Amino acid sequence: MEMNKIYEERLIEALKMVAPGTRLRQGLEDILRAKTGGLIVVGDSPEVMSIVEGGFQINTPFSPSFLYELAKMDGAIILNRDASKILIANAQLVPAFTIPSTETGIRHRTAERVARQTEELVISISQRRNVITLYNGFIKYYLRDISVILTKANQAIQILEKYKNVLDRALNNLSALEYDDLVTVFDVTKVLQRTEMVMNIVKELEKYITELGVEGRLINMQAEELVVNVEEEGLCVIRDYYQRSLEKKPEEIMKNLRTWSSEELLELSNIAREMGYTLPHNNVDISVSSRGVRLLHKIPRLPAQVIDNLLVSFPNFQSILDASTEELDEVEGIGEVRARNIKDGLRRLREQIFLDRHI
Repeated sequence: MEMNKIYEERLIEALKMVAPGTRLRQGLEDILRAKTGGLIVVGDSPEVMSIVEGGFQINTPFSPSFLYELAKMDGAIILNRDASKILIANAQLVPAFTIPSTETGIRHRTAERVARQTEELVISISQRRNVITLYNGFIKYYLRDISVILTKANQAIQILEKYKNVLDRALNNLSALEYDDLVTVFDVTKVLQRTEMVMNIVKELEKYITELGVEGRLINMQAEELVVNVEEEGLCVIRDYYQRSLEKKPEEIMKNLRTWSSEELLELSNIAREMGYTLPHNNVDISVSSRGVRLLHKIPRLPAQVIDNLLVSFPNFQSILDASTEELDEVEGIGEVRARNIKDGLRRLREQIFLDRHI
């Protein structure tokens, strides 16, 4: 799972380098249109330079037109790590022949072997198929037409919107149950499951947005607006219900959940166990009580330190709800005015929750 995350991060970084709007992408598009083909290595590490033979030492600032002209020669082009300089042109690459390759064409086979041997970004532009392929370590990725990516990104935004609506309903239902002290492990884990499903779609969207470059700004704005505070609310849910006997912190639990596959997330008992619950026969209908972290954060102008003081002074959310103004006033950082504001804020929040629930 950790290796998949590393590959995912590498792919995102590679896509950023060749996204529309970058000078490198402009040069790649020029080569593609000219149908000359090309082999470009982005990186001048010792591993790369050890397999370079011949060629011309260029060592000149990068420009799309230079890249296009140099690609007319048969050999590879070597750029520095940030693609700001063209170092060598018309080079012969000699990777280890023992490295396995699934490619059939000479250019693509060389690109794959060089990427696996050096762990650098290698770009192969097919002369006949009119396709740009990225290789980085064991990653292989085809750059697609912008119109295709835009269609997929818009579909992902629509799915994200639906999942976010489902998550909002689950959170509102959880809030109502918290006021009535009727929460079960099922309700908590369902919210966390849907939170992670939303974030998984965001992760998929990130690839599209990165690949779209300047063309993906609108999609990025839509995604950011849809998922504002989703992670924060998810973390608050964990803080409300995780078993403190666990050695893990809430942030660590959330980080672990983020690495899970969709299949692992489907089983609510898995999430419950990650939260520290022991479930006889995987029964998730066990009653639990909220500490009040999430709902207290919804009260306007209530400082985080005051919330922490409330959580220390009262064992759970119900005891905070039942506390009188005088009892709240006794908590450090809460005066009479703030105590009344907390009581009024919790009352108004309850009215809004039950109103939203019946819309």
